[in-house]
Amino acid sequence: MPIHYLRSFTSVERTERANLRLGRALAWVAGAINAGGFLAVGQYTSHMSGIVSSLADSAALGDSAIALSAISSVLAFVSGAATSAILINWGRRRCARSVYALPLLLEAALLLCFAALGANLEIHRVLFVPLTVAVLCYVMGVQNAMITKISHAEIRTTHVTGIVTDLGIELGKALYWNWGVPTSASQHVAADMQRVRVLGSLLGMFLLGGTLGAVAFRHFGFAAGVPLSMLLVILASVPVTDDLRRLPLRDLF
Repeated sequence: MPIHYLRSFTSVERTERANLRLGRALAWVAGAINAGGFLAVGQYTSHMSGIVSSLADSAALGDSAIALSAISSVLAFVSGAATSAILINWGRRRCARSVYALPLLLEAALLLCFAALGANLEIHRVLFVPLTVAVLCYVMGVQNAMITKISHAEIRTTHVTGIVTDLGIELGKALYWNWGVPTSASQHVAADMQRVRVLGSLLGMFLLGGTLGAVAFRHFGFAAGVPLSMLLVILASVPVTDDLRRLPLRDLF
């Protein structure tokens, strides 16, 4: 794979094509993590709407254990998003080429932790299930914040509700009957078909990643997190290497 192609995924210079290419790759990873996490701990870790709803339900019903679990999941997701923002701003201050690669390296390291946690999950389930859920929610927060900042909130990879909503809006525009309204008029409603293709591809990649992630976890268990980690390292490796060659180590900190 050409070096300049790999560099484009997380380089500082952004284009719509590069953002979409990265968004599709991360949507695939997010789908795989979400599906694998569900098989591991019985909970979808990117679904903050459902987790907050669970918090409200459990609080109303007096189920403190589920409420605390939901709170920890939300806090982990928020912490991951905050960490991603800190890393990106830290990289920008130092004019690093790897400003967008750093969150991916953190995500890759945490996926390796997810794979390592599997060895202890069945032995110490009470301790390691909540820890695994927190790690995966944190990972989802890191990833979603990174792609949100890099695309100026045009692309999200874990927020499928938003993707489907935007897709529905554009399809509604496409089906709207512009009877007697000229194309040039401001009242003319037209769908952005390019936007439809972008949203459809993100949804499709999340679905594909979820399917393959579930199959991989079923056959290989927690070790299925290792190739996902390696993929993220590959996507981040070129800008990081550029910085290591360009800057003295002391200037990176």
